[in-house]
Amino acid sequence: MARNPSDGSGPMHVPFGHVVANEKWRGSQLAQGIQGKIKLIFEDDLTPVDFYLSSKSCVLYITEADLVAGNGYRKRLVRVRNSSNLQGIVVVEKTQMSEQYFPAIQKFTVLDLGMVLLPVASQMEASCLIIQLVQEQTKEPSRNPFLRKKPAVISEPSLLRTVQQIPGVGKVKAPLLLQKFPSIQQLSNASIQELEPVVGPAVAQHIHAFFTQPR
Repeated sequence: MARNPSDGSGPMHVPFGHVVANEKWRGSQLAQGIQGKIKLIFEDDLTPVDFYLSSKSCVLYITEADLVAGNGYRKRLVRVRNSSNLQGIVVVEKTQMSEQYFPAIQKFTVLDLGMVLLPVASQMEASCLIIQLVQEQTKEPSRNPFLRKKPAVISEPSLLRTVQQIPGVGKVKAPLLLQKFPSIQQLSNASIQELEPVVGPAVAQHIHAFFTQPR
């Protein structure tokens, strides 16, 4: 396995159809949810990254405890954001306990850093999200054994909750969006012109801004 540079934010060699996980997640509910669907490889010294989905795509997982503890997570996000080699996806536990802290991390991640933020209610929900992201990034599904079976997808309530968090969407427009863009990956890649027929020009702007790095 190729190691990361000493700053922990460089590219990592990720075998096809695998996820490279930070050793600290071994035995966690999140890791157990991924295992069985996708092969996990645990590595030490991945900080600040939690999971590598590919050599250039990674997940930074912010737990409920991280949010309650203060702004310590920000250094991790900035390190990945400043790396020219990595595209970071920030997955945040939004629970009853951490909900009051969510607007601050949403503003910092999306508006200040221009990174994608995806809220989840639990580690099991996050494992489903990571599985889907990996499967969508797979360019040659015919050569990927785990994709020959019916792919694991995020349960509908979970995916709906995630889309409803986007400003201007809410409970009414979220199902309409998912009919046209059935995954987070497709929705985040949609242009304003593609979004407008579904939700109108104003909300289309909100959605595009939510997923797109500010210039």
